[in-house]
Amino acid sequence: MEAIMLSSRDILEQTGISRATLNNYIALGILPKPVMSPDELGDRAQPRMGYFPDTALDLIDNIRRLKRSGKSMKQISKMLGDGISLHQGTGNETGNHIRDEANNSVGDESRSVTSCTREFGMNGLRLTLDQIDTPAYMVNSRFQIEWSNPAADAELLGLPGGLPPEIGERNAFRLLLQALLNDAPPGLDDLIRFHLSIAKNRFSKSALLTLDPGLSDADFGIISRLYDEVEPVGPQDGPQASDIDLGSREGDADMHRVHASFFREGIFFAYAPLGDQQNSLQDFLARRDIVIRELLKNRKPYLTNLSVLVADLQDSMKICAELPPEEYFDLINQVWGTMELTLRKYSATRGKHVGDGIVYYFFPQPDSNASFNAIQCAHEMSSIMAEIDQEWRTRKRWSNRLVLNFGLDEGQEWFGTYQTPTHIEFTVLGDTINRAARISDFARDGSIWVTKNLMGTLSSDERTGVHYGIRHKGTDSDEVLVTDTYARINNLVDLENPRFYKFQDIAVLPVTELFNLNR
Repeated sequence: MEAIMLSSRDILEQTGISRATLNNYIALGILPKPVMSPDELGDRAQPRMGYFPDTALDLIDNIRRLKRSGKSMKQISKMLGDGISLHQGTGNETGNHIRDEANNSVGDESRSVTSCTREFGMNGLRLTLDQIDTPAYMVNSRFQIEWSNPAADAELLGLPGGLPPEIGERNAFRLLLQALLNDAPPGLDDLIRFHLSIAKNRFSKSALLTLDPGLSDADFGIISRLYDEVEPVGPQDGPQASDIDLGSREGDADMHRVHASFFREGIFFAYAPLGDQQNSLQDFLARRDIVIRELLKNRKPYLTNLSVLVADLQDSMKICAELPPEEYFDLINQVWGTMELTLRKYSATRGKHVGDGIVYYFFPQPDSNASFNAIQCAHEMSSIMAEIDQEWRTRKRWSNRLVLNFGLDEGQEWFGTYQTPTHIEFTVLGDTINRAARISDFARDGSIWVTKNLMGTLSSDERTGVHYGIRHKGTDSDEVLVTDTYARINNLVDLENPRFYKFQDIAVLPVTELFNLNR
């Protein structure tokens, strides 16, 4: 009689075991490896679904019975290896028979899976991010989880509905401790130590403990205690791995190898039960370019604080008209190519901007203020642009002045990506980028204009080093600079003038002009 096949989801729902336990049974050889549905093999967009014969339900029930009688998982696995029956009161139906039935029940379908295994290697289809059915997640530089898979949400983080939308609520230490502290698996301290060893490479204890105001007193105490027990490791040490017991304290060990891979965009953690499943995961992690591309493609939008810098080349249309096309492209490429090191220095993330300008996002950093990073970056870019201007004056002997006009603002917005099959583009949705773009359009002659909101996020020490203010017309038509002040846009230009209609949507926005930085 043909066996009825059950999906892994069916097995989990009908037996009540966790996916980690199911994977452990497979790794130990107690359950057969799942068979992939032929229909799903052709659909790369769908997560991989494994199927088991319905006899697996009986096997799991008998495993429970033997565990209650005092048998360890190693003993149960040995019984299967020796051909001893797991069924109570009978000696003719063994676990080996169940596994044989699983291997034979799919006939030609099983052979098609085998042929796919030969074609792709790595236990079937080449592993992709959405096919990892054990916990995996990526943290950013502040150890906030930017991406997690359903297994991590349900089994490790206690978030069956997924991550909260606000990035500030996604501290990895808080989520792990909140979800696992009650069950207290034997390897909980080891798991936290593993994460702390990586965090210690960048954070002092005080800095780490102040990253998340939502830490409970108990979480605070655990992190503080374990921080002193670890040595720092970082990207310079290469990929890391640690074997962690995620089983229950009263039950059997559930050993997982936790991998940590370092990328410029964050740190990727991936879990797998000890056993031959390690090979597929390790092969996947070795393809670093594919890993980070898939992580960025699968990362969901999140709400975050950020600062935005928009810079436009003044009179770009006039300059474009005056230069041969190849020279104009040389100029634009020189401008943005020369700025690249400065933008990296201040942890800027490139966004999209129409025309010859550019937009960059500055996200919270563990060791610096994103708003101050944006200000320093704009000031340094302005100095670099002055050198480029001098070079082109000498080269072309013209009177054109090459300057960038800057607009800076800060706020809390949704950050996500636009994607094509070959390209990923970061973008921010919300008013912050629109205001920064308008302010950049308002700025003239290479000036840097900053909103009062952004200035308000600077520390007193940072603000002391910023020379800013508003220039006013004096009684004899001379300009008078009033330092440390702001003005609304409608007090700086006549919005009744058709030239300035476009600034009506920021008419009452308080801004100031940045002149210099004292470092």
